[in-house]
Amino acid sequence: MSTAERQARAASADELCRQAYAASGGPDAGVALVAVGGYGRGELAPHSDLDVVLVHEDGVALGELGSTLWYPLWDSGRRLDHSVRSMGEVLEAAGDLRVALGLLDVRHVAGDPGLALRLRTTMLADWRRQARSRLPELHAMTRKRHEVTGELAHASVPDVKEAEGGLRDAGVLKAIEASWLVDASSHDLESARLQLLDVRDEVQDLAGRPGDRIAPEAWAPLAERLGLDDAAAAQRHVRSLGRRISHLSRLAWRRTDAVLARPTGERGRRTPALERIAPGLALSRGEVVLDAGTRPADDPTLLLRAAAEAAGRDAVLAPTTAARLVREGAELPVPWPPAARDALVRLLASGPALLPVWETLDEVDGIETFLPEWEQVRLLPHASAIHRFTVDRHVIETCAEAGALIRGVRRPDLLLVAALLHDIGKGSLQDHSVAGEPVARKIVTRMGFTDLDAEVVASLVRWHLLLANLATTRDPDDPATSAELLAHVPDAASLELLRALTEADARATAPAAWTSWRASLVDQLVARAAAALGAEIVPVTSVDQVAVPDVVRRDPTAVSVTITPHDVGATVSVVAADRVGLLADVAGGLAALRVPVKAARAWSQVDAEGEWAVSAWEVPDAYLDAAVVRERIRRVADGAQALPDLPPRRDDELPPIVEVRPDASRASLVLEIRTSDRPGVVHRVLTTLAGLGLTVASAHVSTLGPQAVDVFYVQEVGGVRPTEERAAAAAHAVRTALGG
Repeated sequence: MSTAERQARAASADELCRQAYAASGGPDAGVALVAVGGYGRGELAPHSDLDVVLVHEDGVALGELGSTLWYPLWDSGRRLDHSVRSMGEVLEAAGDLRVALGLLDVRHVAGDPGLALRLRTTMLADWRRQARSRLPELHAMTRKRHEVTGELAHASVPDVKEAEGGLRDAGVLKAIEASWLVDASSHDLESARLQLLDVRDEVQDLAGRPGDRIAPEAWAPLAERLGLDDAAAAQRHVRSLGRRISHLSRLAWRRTDAVLARPTGERGRRTPALERIAPGLALSRGEVVLDAGTRPADDPTLLLRAAAEAAGRDAVLAPTTAARLVREGAELPVPWPPAARDALVRLLASGPALLPVWETLDEVDGIETFLPEWEQVRLLPHASAIHRFTVDRHVIETCAEAGALIRGVRRPDLLLVAALLHDIGKGSLQDHSVAGEPVARKIVTRMGFTDLDAEVVASLVRWHLLLANLATTRDPDDPATSAELLAHVPDAASLELLRALTEADARATAPAAWTSWRASLVDQLVARAAAALGAEIVPVTSVDQVAVPDVVRRDPTAVSVTITPHDVGATVSVVAADRVGLLADVAGGLAALRVPVKAARAWSQVDAEGEWAVSAWEVPDAYLDAAVVRERIRRVADGAQALPDLPPRRDDELPPIVEVRPDASRASLVLEIRTSDRPGVVHRVLTTLAGLGLTVASAHVSTLGPQAVDVFYVQEVGGVRPTEERAAAAAHAVRTALGG
């Protein structure tokens, strides 16, 4: 049924009600017959009820009207949901939230139009006055409904009315809009709602009875009714509508919660304040937007960086900003610049905060600007019933699960990219692991990763089902089982990645796909394979030699600081005579300035005149003053600078992981630290090591979304490798300092 047909049906229902009202002798004053709910919006479906209320002024006697009005409507064969209420009784009944929502759509049908208008304006005024107390109740009720019905975009038997993203949510958005607290209206919402109404009409007409669920066998006839190619096209159409309404609903509730969190008397600024958070980007009322004067065409990395900032801060990526970046942004060069690659990895590492940002990118067609292959899996249903999500949503859930596992691998970036691409081959006639391997290799190469990294990711995509299959169908203790695994996984680093990808993929599939039993089988096989590989020597990353400034050569207490701005922040380079605690002082100086550290490298240089400590710190602020940084470092070294305390670890955060890798270096003790990123983490680690009298010969610090992954090559004064006892003491001290 088209929108015009639906409105004509509602109009005929109105006429039937008016005739019944006139035949029953209904008066023209003090009594009104009003339509409520969906019928109130003129959207009567073939099998819907006529939902009407006979409302009258308090004290008005209805006589036989209340009992005689309904007979003509019953005789017509219409399904009728009716009630008789005084004005006071209607307002009292509106204490029930469900009743109040229906009454927001009151529409006059017959009788006194002034009474109907007064009822409508009274209900809207009451709703706006009570919005701050009623919207949280509505949100709780909505969440509970979603838990029961699932998502329209992903449920195997979706409910087009009650499921998340269904018609009920579209009505809730209208109620949010009616509160005047936030703007929840959009052309996309109304378009999606009307199309879903068409779907519901056809579903009910096919079934010949009221109902809102689409059974698997109904997709093919529904496609024919809707003029679509086949059952798969019908699924994509309906699920895309649900996803759009879900996205708009989540965005509206985020904005509503933000408004409700503000004090009641606080007035909004006419011009929202902008807090600059990165080059070209700002935060405004909890949403990432473009900074004043930013030109999207000047920076091809801006869309990915905006998405990464929003996800990393668990903020909203403003849809209008995302749409503008897609519309006006420059095309990414091939290979990608490092800033784009870094932004994608940070976005993927953001855990649950990834989903709403990715949905915004999807809604504005932003994903295809950097990953055109995504269209192959977008809204693609899984062939296996065990999957609770469509392929694209499963992939994002896998990335979110992988974000919680990056502490357990040496190359978190490759794990996250492999999670994004592991099902990229689905939708073809070939086995998706086989089909996905060359596609993944092409994508990763385009992103600017090395050829070796591209081979690692391609191999993970090709064999991402291997570990689980071997662990659950073969004897993990049989040497042949681990030999078959190692035939495709050549080194310990790749084995770590495959183990983490296997767990993330299973957890994103369904709760039953990753049980303690399955995990124990996988871990048993991984342990056997790791033992067969033996210890691996991890090489120290090579670093560039830099020129030591003359001022540092002349004065052993001097510290040279230079700031080199770039497209996503700046590099703070520090050179000084090497000493115990120098790196800790540099980290403390940056912490005192509240400058977050995204990555850092530190190393020693030796020449004929002495031993020098060199460090490079990647920060998001391109406007730092080198003299100010140098002064803060000096004050920290002198003990004159107060430093912010390390924020305590939250109860829901994992404890820090501090591991000693005895075989990673023959000259140094190698400490690997994985912990939640918090201001001051690097300073706390370096201060702890300095307090033990240990020097840092080399450091490699990186931040991936909410996780810090840091590696320190530590020596005794004089360049001696610490003993095992000293290594254990250092690991324990660092773990304790980080709250472990």
